[in-house]
Amino acid sequence: MKSEPDQFGIADLQRVQVEPWTGVRSYFARAHMRAMTVGDAVLFHHSNAKPPGVAGLARVVRTAVLDETQFDPDSKYFDPKATRDAPIWDCVEVGYVETLPHFVSMDRIRAEPALADMLLLRRGMRLSVQPVTEAEYEAVVGLGHRAPPVEPSKPARPARSGKPRASKPARPSKPARPSKPARASKPARPSKPVRAAKPGRAKPTRPAARSRGGRR
Repeated sequence: MKSEPDQFGIADLQRVQVEPWTGVRSYFARAHMRAMTVGDAVLFHHSNAKPPGVAGLARVVRTAVLDETQFDPDSKYFDPKATRDAPIWDCVEVGYVETLPHFVSMDRIRAEPALADMLLLRRGMRLSVQPVTEAEYEAVVGLGHRAPPVEPSKPARPARSGKPRASKPARPSKPARPSKPARASKPARPSKPVRAAKPGRAKPTRPAARSRGGRR
């Protein structure tokens, strides 16, 4: 029997102990509830959860219970076609039995060979109420009392060590260009011979001019 845990989960059933399984609006699910008898064991399945799976156990304590939500205009399960004289929807009452020590997720159910033919795993099987065999019930209960295997942790990836890059060989230095030979200095030109002064008369020196008074 499936229920969304944010609406009514196994913890809520534990708190109230007994609850009518109202809100079922599938004729097929209703037929499965009508086939139940007092004392039938129930797997309480959390649906629309992350992850979904079986959270606990319940037991049918009463059958042929009128679903009152069909008459309530404020309920999302209201059915305007239903009347007190001609009700459409009925259900069962379930009582709390146990919260499983280990949540049985859908992944664990799929991995269990004994549950390979379970209706819950069939494609398109979305009924909120569906039958299970006694062997399937016992297999799920066994999973709920057994801790799931611990997945081996993935080894940490070794840090990438940078590959040592080979140092580039130094470029050979260019050979020095040979220096140009020094140019030979030109020989100094021979100095011209000094001409001898021609003999002549010596010019008489002029007397110094007399300066005038006052400032120049």
